[in-house]
Amino acid sequence: MKFVRSLGLLAMLALASGCASAAESEADRWNLTDLYATQADWDQDALRLEQQLQTLAKCSGHMAPSVKRFKACLDLNAEVLKRSIRLSAYASQTHDQDTGLTAGQDLKQRADVLNNRVEEGSSFFSPEILQMGRSRVDAFLRQDKSLAIYRHPLDDMLRMAPHTLERKGEALIAQFGMATAAAGAVYSTLADADMPWPKVKLSDGTEVVLDQTAYEQYRVLSNRADRKLVFDAFWAKWKEFERTFGVTFYEQLKRDAVYAKVRNYPDSLTQALDANKLPRSVYDTMVAQANANLPTLHRYFKLRAKMLGVSEMRYYDVYPPLVSSDLKYPIGLSTELMLAAVKPLGDDYVRAMAQGTRSRWMDVNPRPKKRSGAYMNGAVYDVHPYLLLNHTDDYESVSTLAHEWGHAMHSYLANKAQPFVTADYPTFTAEIASTTNEVLLLEHMLKVAKSDDERLLYLGSALENLRATFFRQAMFADFERDVHARVDKGESLTGEAITRIYGDILKRYHGDKEGVVRIDDLYTIEWAFIPHFYNRFYVFQYATSVSAGNMFATEILQGKPGARERYLNILRAGGSRYPYELVKEAGVDLATPAPYLALVARMNSIMDQIEAILEKRKHAS
Repeated sequence: MKFVRSLGLLAMLALASGCASAAESEADRWNLTDLYATQADWDQDALRLEQQLQTLAKCSGHMAPSVKRFKACLDLNAEVLKRSIRLSAYASQTHDQDTGLTAGQDLKQRADVLNNRVEEGSSFFSPEILQMGRSRVDAFLRQDKSLAIYRHPLDDMLRMAPHTLERKGEALIAQFGMATAAAGAVYSTLADADMPWPKVKLSDGTEVVLDQTAYEQYRVLSNRADRKLVFDAFWAKWKEFERTFGVTFYEQLKRDAVYAKVRNYPDSLTQALDANKLPRSVYDTMVAQANANLPTLHRYFKLRAKMLGVSEMRYYDVYPPLVSSDLKYPIGLSTELMLAAVKPLGDDYVRAMAQGTRSRWMDVNPRPKKRSGAYMNGAVYDVHPYLLLNHTDDYESVSTLAHEWGHAMHSYLANKAQPFVTADYPTFTAEIASTTNEVLLLEHMLKVAKSDDERLLYLGSALENLRATFFRQAMFADFERDVHARVDKGESLTGEAITRIYGDILKRYHGDKEGVVRIDDLYTIEWAFIPHFYNRFYVFQYATSVSAGNMFATEILQGKPGARERYLNILRAGGSRYPYELVKEAGVDLATPAPYLALVARMNSIMDQIEAILEKRKHAS
């Protein structure tokens, strides 16, 4: 039996780079001694895990004789998983705070090997529990009330009976786990390490090597000719490897199709959704609503063109900020703003968050060789969440802080309310907590803004975030559904064919035919750049979550009776309920158009506010 707990590495937003201030305080670095005081302690705990795995093996074939034995095996498995998560967290975060240290790389590799051994060592649980059958499992649950904490995981396992193999089959699948990740590994190696990146000279004479980080940095330049130069050079390089990335992605699609067949599912999408008992209607409704509301996205692009002063929007005009600002938000001020913004969630929420910000749960500043981006790891049940940031004192850093602390408070509340076995939560609910915080932050920032320039900064940032989190992720989901369905039916796909499929979808979403945003054919190789496609049907949950988070935040801000508690109860529930049903019970049905229409309405409201400010300026000039 395996109670899956991810490490929660929810990488979000754009990459950040730079160096920490020489005056960086220890208070701005996370305290990993809360996990293990020394490397020797980690080694000792790893040895303990090895010993527990040997004991766990004795449960194989011997779980059903008595309720006492059954419970002992479940408890031991939970303890094994909890220990492996703690070991992995320490290893990965030691590595992430300085990716250049060989010791950190070695520790992470050791943890990866241990995790695979844990997966293999617990692979017999599902087949044996299914062999016991629901009636015997229910009888054990009635005999020993302490087994109640396992009720939902056991129910989840029993419902998967049609898709679970016998013990040898499950063990074989677990063993193949290390041998079936080649597509993603090849993509990562080529895209992150071996690509011969192009060099360009910008209009100011600066020469830039356009790797992925540089692309994200320079695609926002104010000089339009420079942006076009960056796009042309970067995507031309990916186009050179279209054939290779086509083979790599096609292998991933075939792998997913094979696993769906082995698990007796009709297709890859159905299997992916069934992991959390998500109705197919959630996915299809979200994509349908994104397409139905493309006029709102196109309105945004037209507004962007107006604010940038371009007569014809091109794809390289999508990323520059709508409003430039020299305002600075150091971590102390950012934290104050965030804590003020989340006050509608109640004193207990604010108090717990404030304590966490003072207790070295965060690694705040960018440093050479520190992992880029931002994430929250809340998987270590009996310690506390950890947050990796790369805070650069701009407003996006404030938004990222609020986003990641939404995740952290989700983990904090779930771990406090749930036993280990039901504390972890799926991605489907994870992003609700982060996006709710972002809505609360925007409303607070608009209240404290001292000028129209500030308001435009916050409104523009929120608008772009909604575009990227809803419409862009929906576009990716649209593409994934298409290519997976083709391979599920036995079609072959070349890199060139994948580019055509993606290009058609990219142009439709951006209104190329209508002249809203012109997309050069060269840029339709973008699919090869997206790493999320190697984690099947993952990104759609950003779009559903931001829609749900928008509805919850709106109701909380409006002071609707019970809205806050309904929302907080989702966070406290962790993984004790199926996520779609949990969110629906709280008042948001993601299989209906309502939450997506509410998000679109919010986008239009933000654009109304921006246009009112612009009109006001026009009359004042």
